[in-house]
Formats: sequence, structure tokens, C-alpha cells
Amino acid sequence: MDLNYKTAIVTGGTSGIGLATAIKLKEKGADVIITGRNEARMKEYCNKYGFEGHIFDVSDEKAVLKFYNDVTARHPRVDILINNAAFGYFKKLTDTDTSRFIQLMNANVTGAMMMAREAAKIFIRQNYGDIINIASTAAVRGFENGTAYVASKFALRGMTECWRAELRKHNIRVMLINPSEVQTEFFVNSGSGTKDFNPTKLIADDIAHAIISALEMNDRGFVTELTVFATNPNS
Repeated sequence: MDLNYKTAIVTGGTSGIGLATAIKLKEKGADVIITGRNEARMKEYCNKYGFEGHIFDVSDEKAVLKFYNDVTARHPRVDILINNAAFGYFKKLTDTDTSRFIQLMNANVTGAMMMAREAAKIFIRQNYGDIINIASTAAVRGFENGTAYVASKFALRGMTECWRAELRKHNIRVMLINPSEVQTEFFVNSGSGTKDFNPTKLIADDIAHAIISALEMNDRGFVTELTVFATNPNS
């Protein structure tokens, strides 16, 4: 895909991997629409980078439907969805809070489904489009304290395979990116505390590079799943 003049939606676009990806898409000439829930950051980055910004929660179906109505009214076509919005919650099984578990699944799984569902309707009409789901190495391997987060990423990986099977006949590429640990605000926001910056570990730009590379492959082919590890992390 030639990204110049393409219209791309990036959920969770006001920080971390989402923001880094939105910036790189803009640099490639794409018309970038970001979503998020932080109004101050949304205003700052839209002004700085020229994004179109929409503030809403992807787990709110009415808000998702309104977003797509607004987008299709403003844009003649949409070419890319980067399903990135998600959060972490890490507790032992015996300490897992049910309401927090449900909240995470609503955002990480149901929200991703609804965003992709509405994008797929547009892409089917166009007979063209790309969906990239941002999962994690947690989508392929569980770990201690990972019940909620791992469940959500395994689910996202499974949904990706289903969507790929359904949508390939419409020239829609559905891809999965599995980052290992990336140094963003993710762990702080999950309540896991802060860590000193480690130059040997991944940063958001590394994952954004992988996303752009997958998108830019000629439309005749696509990478179904891409896992990104740090080469030789010291920790």
C-alpha cells in the first residue's frame, strides 16, 4: 500500500505505540484520524501534527457508531484501521477483581471488535482496506499475573484469524502485531509502577516502524502476524 493520501484511523492515538504510529503515518503522507480519551493530549497532538482527533471510549458502542458516522461524512473513503486502544491489568487469579476484568475485556476485545466491524463495512463496500490489530507476545504465551490481559490478547489474536478468513475475498488485509515489552506509559497506567529507561529495550517507534513496514508491502501480499522482540535486552 502506498500510504500517501490514504486515510488511516489509529485508536489510542494520544500516547505510546498509537501516537508513534500516527506520526509515522502522517510523515508518509496519510490523512490521520486518532481516537483517545485524554482531551488535553488530543488537542496538543492534533495541533502539533495535524491529526483529526475524536475523543471517545472504544468500548461505548453508541460512541463508536457516532465516530464512524462523523468520519464517513467527512471523508470519501477510509483505508486503514490500527486497532491499538487497550490497557493492562495484572493480578494473580485469586486477587482478580471481576469488574476490572470485565472493564478490560470490554476495551481490549469488545472495543476492538466494534471498531473493526464498522471499518470492515466500509472496506467491503470499497473492496479494499487494511486492519492491523496490536496484540502482544501475551497473545501467544501466558504468564503469572496475566489472567485478564493475556485473555484479552489471546482473544484478539483469535478474532484476527476469523476476520482474515472472512475478509480476504474483499481485498482486505487483516494483520496482527505482537510487541514484546515496549517502554511506554502502559505499565504505569496499569498500576505496575515506573521503570528506568533501558536503551536495550524496545520503544514505541520500533513498533510503529513494524506497522508501517507491514502496511507498505505491495497489496498483492501481506504479513499475517509479526512479533517484535528486543535484540539483546539488558534487565
